[in-house]
Amino acid sequence: MGTVRRSVFIDCDADSVWGFVGAPERLHEWFPITECKVEGNKRWITLAAGIVFEEDIVTLDHDLRRFQYKIVNNHLITFHLGTVDVIADGPNRCMLMYSTDMEPEVLALPIGGAAGVGLAKVKEMFDRK
Repeated sequence: MGTVRRSVFIDCDADSVWGFVGAPERLHEWFPITECKVEGNKRWITLAAGIVFEEDIVTLDHDLRRFQYKIVNNHLITFHLGTVDVIADGPNRCMLMYSTDMEPEVLALPIGGAAGVGLAKVKEMFDRK
């Protein structure tokens, strides 16, 4: 199984960062995709190339500040679990972490790269300088 994890520290309180990244319908505002649609516990994301992925929302825990989702109904991906965590590191700083587990394992690499881009964007948006 391919596993990739990316993280950044952000000079901002965890609740503010979570209010943004913990909204499943706002993924396109920070992750490198072009569109995002949410209906109930389902989400569909569209890549720049026009490819659409269907996802099941597994966990949306506002107390833990954790969001998890699985890519489903995809003939190439046999297993996927993506996790976004926002962890407080004091009152005005937090760690934003994105991890993915995937089969086939090689497909975890492009998601890891996209996650790095997305985390950097959130840091730029929320970091207090």
